[in-house]
Amino acid sequence: MAGLMSGFGGFTHAVVRAIPESLAKEALRTGSLEVDLLKAQKEHDEYVSVLKHRLGLEVVELPADETLPDCVFVEDAAVVCGDTALITRPGAESRRKETEAMKDALTELGLNIVEMTDESATLDGGDVLFTGREFFVGLSKRTNQRGAEILADTFKDYAVSTVPVQSCLHLKSFCSMAGPDLIAIGSSEAAQKALKIMQQMSDHKYDKLTIPDDLAANCVYMKLPGKGDVLLHCTPEEFPESAKVFEKLKDHMLIPVSNQEKVKVDGALTCCSVLFSKNNNI
Repeated sequence: MAGLMSGFGGFTHAVVRAIPESLAKEALRTGSLEVDLLKAQKEHDEYVSVLKHRLGLEVVELPADETLPDCVFVEDAAVVCGDTALITRPGAESRRKETEAMKDALTELGLNIVEMTDESATLDGGDVLFTGREFFVGLSKRTNQRGAEILADTFKDYAVSTVPVQSCLHLKSFCSMAGPDLIAIGSSEAAQKALKIMQQMSDHKYDKLTIPDDLAANCVYMKLPGKGDVLLHCTPEEFPESAKVFEKLKDHMLIPVSNQEKVKVDGALTCCSVLFSKNNNI
């Protein structure tokens, strides 16, 4: 198996997309809470501002599409590793056209494009956890075995293991990378069971950071010049106990980012950007 990817987390670019007004009423969701559209847009603007101004990434901002209520959640439309972008085939049929703008943007940025055209395959980027060493792919309502196989064919340098996801939308609904070899994982039974499966399937021993709230275990890790380890994570207002756990990461630059509205339509912090490096092909 490949070792830790050189420069893991060393992103230079981010692709994001504006929130359409249709998100409030028409976006897919498992809950029934009402979305405050203006607040959601303000939260998203702050998220983009952190990426662009505080962290200095080159941010490509795609316009909203009112016919695609979920289009802000760009992570599901592409998986980028090295200089290759796999354009996915989202599990929800209403989201399939979201990949068109993403494909155009990543093509323009010079990445090698692989398209998932097999109509029996589904894959949402929210089900793909890349650890820098290997991929874990959640088999969920949105991602199937064929989708995982195509990802494995696309990124042949890395092992790909599948993990059943039953209790929530995506694998990254309860886990993410919080650093090199550090998995942030929710404390629910389902999250801990998934972690156990990942540990059994991997040749590598990962450290774990157990987060009281599953949703808060979704965070965004980067390693940036002059800033070191950076982590975007939940705010104390949303998840006070989970925020306290992140505060123990003394070597990280910690940036709390509010996600109170988008979470109502099952959106998490990683969902709202596609991050990659153009400089070093990592």
